[in-house]
Amino acid sequence: QVQLVESGGGLVQAGGSLRLSCAASGVIGVINAMGWYRQAPGKQRELVATITSGGTTRYADSVKGRFTISRDNAKNTVYLQMNSLKPEDTAVYYCNAALVFNYWGQGTQVTVSS
Repeated sequence: QVQLVESGGGLVQAGGSLRLSCAASGVIGVINAMGWYRQAPGKQRELVATITSGGTTRYADSVKGRFTISRDNAKNTVYLQMNSLKPEDTAVYYCNAALVFNYWGQGTQVTVSS
Protein backbone atom coordinates (compact mmCIF):
# COMPACT_ATOMS: atom_id res chain seq x y z
CA GLN A 1 0.00 0.00 0.00
CA VAL A 2 1.37 3.36 -1.03
CA GLN A 3 1.80 5.89 1.75
CA LEU A 4 3.06 9.47 1.59
CA VAL A 5 4.52 11.09 4.69
CA GLU A 6 5.13 14.83 4.70
CA SER A 7 7.35 16.83 7.02
CA GLY A 8 8.82 20.29 7.35
CA GLY A 9 5.83 22.55 7.87
CA GLY A 10 5.63 25.13 10.61
CA LEU A 11 5.36 28.79 11.52
CA VAL A 12 7.63 31.34 9.87
CA GLN A 13 7.72 35.10 9.51
CA ALA A 14 7.11 36.74 6.16
CA GLY A 15 10.26 36.68 4.08
CA GLY A 16 11.45 33.47 5.70
CA SER A 17 12.01 30.01 4.28
CA LEU A 18 10.80 26.48 4.85
CA ARG A 19 11.58 23.16 3.20
CA LEU A 20 8.92 20.49 2.88
CA SER A 21 9.71 16.83 2.30
CA CYS A 22 7.46 13.97 1.26
CA ALA A 23 8.58 10.35 1.26
CA ALA A 24 6.59 7.67 -0.54
CA SER A 25 6.65 4.07 0.67
CA GLY A 26 5.12 0.89 -0.68
CA VAL A 27 5.78 1.96 -4.26
CA ILE A 28 6.38 -0.60 -6.98
CA GLY A 29 7.78 0.93 -10.14
CA VAL A 30 8.35 4.54 -11.08
CA ILE A 31 6.22 7.39 -9.82
CA ASN A 32 5.25 9.33 -12.92
CA ALA A 33 4.86 12.68 -11.23
CA MET A 34 5.03 14.03 -7.73
CA GLY A 35 3.83 17.36 -6.57
CA TRP A 36 2.63 19.74 -3.93
CA TYR A 37 -0.82 21.23 -3.59
CA ARG A 38 -2.18 23.55 -0.92
CA GLN A 39 -5.50 24.45 0.58
CA ALA A 40 -6.14 27.62 2.52
CA PRO A 41 -9.18 27.99 4.80
CA GLY A 42 -12.33 28.52 2.77
CA LYS A 43 -10.56 27.91 -0.52
CA GLN A 44 -10.22 25.02 -2.91
CA ARG A 45 -7.09 22.93 -3.11
CA GLU A 46 -4.70 24.35 -5.69
CA LEU A 47 -1.57 23.20 -7.46
CA VAL A 48 1.70 24.60 -6.15
CA ALA A 49 4.31 22.66 -8.12
CA THR A 50 4.82 19.32 -9.84
CA ILE A 51 7.82 17.41 -11.12
CA THR A 52 7.97 14.41 -13.43
CA SER A 53 10.30 11.45 -13.09
CA GLY A 54 12.39 13.06 -15.82
CA GLY A 55 12.69 16.33 -13.92
CA THR A 56 10.22 18.51 -15.81
CA THR A 57 8.71 21.02 -13.43
CA ARG A 58 5.59 23.16 -13.36
CA TYR A 59 4.73 25.95 -10.94
CA ALA A 60 1.74 28.04 -10.05
CA ASP A 61 2.27 31.64 -11.14
CA SER A 62 1.97 32.78 -7.53
CA VAL A 63 5.09 30.84 -6.45
CA LYS A 64 7.34 31.13 -9.50
CA GLY A 65 10.75 32.45 -8.56
CA ARG A 66 10.19 31.76 -4.86
CA PHE A 67 9.56 28.01 -4.61
CA THR A 68 11.65 25.18 -6.01
CA ILE A 69 10.49 21.58 -6.34
CA SER A 70 12.95 18.71 -6.59
CA ARG A 71 12.89 14.96 -6.17
CA ASP A 72 15.13 12.01 -5.41
CA ASN A 73 13.84 9.13 -7.52
CA ALA A 74 15.97 6.57 -5.70
CA LYS A 75 14.31 7.55 -2.42
CA ASN A 76 10.83 8.26 -3.87
CA THR A 77 11.02 11.60 -2.12
CA VAL A 78 9.94 15.03 -3.28
CA TYR A 79 10.98 18.35 -1.76
CA LEU A 80 9.62 21.88 -1.85
CA GLN A 81 12.00 24.69 -0.97
CA MET A 82 9.95 27.76 -0.15
CA ASN A 83 11.71 31.11 0.03
CA SER A 84 10.45 34.67 0.44
CA LEU A 85 7.31 33.36 2.06
CA LYS A 86 4.24 35.58 2.19
CA PRO A 87 1.21 35.50 4.49
CA GLU A 88 -0.89 34.39 1.51
CA ASP A 89 1.20 31.22 1.35
CA THR A 90 -0.44 30.10 4.59
CA ALA A 91 -2.21 26.80 3.94
CA VAL A 92 -2.14 23.08 4.50
CA TYR A 93 0.30 21.66 1.98
CA TYR A 94 -0.39 18.21 0.53
CA CYS A 95 1.99 15.91 -1.27
CA ASN A 96 0.71 14.03 -4.30
CA ALA A 97 2.09 11.02 -6.18
CA ALA A 98 0.69 9.95 -9.53
CA LEU A 99 0.93 6.24 -10.20
CA VAL A 100 -1.95 4.19 -11.59
CA PHE A 101 -3.97 6.04 -8.99
CA ASN A 102 -3.40 9.38 -7.30
CA TYR A 103 -2.13 9.23 -3.75
CA TRP A 104 -2.17 12.01 -1.16
CA GLY A 105 -0.31 12.70 2.03
CA GLN A 106 -2.01 13.76 5.25
CA GLY A 107 -0.98 17.39 4.85
CA THR A 108 1.37 19.68 6.72
CA GLN A 109 0.48 23.13 7.99
CA VAL A 110 2.47 26.13 6.81
CA THR A 111 1.73 29.41 8.55
CA VAL A 112 3.39 32.66 7.51
CA SER A 113 3.00 35.57 9.88
CA SER A 114 3.15 39.19 8.77
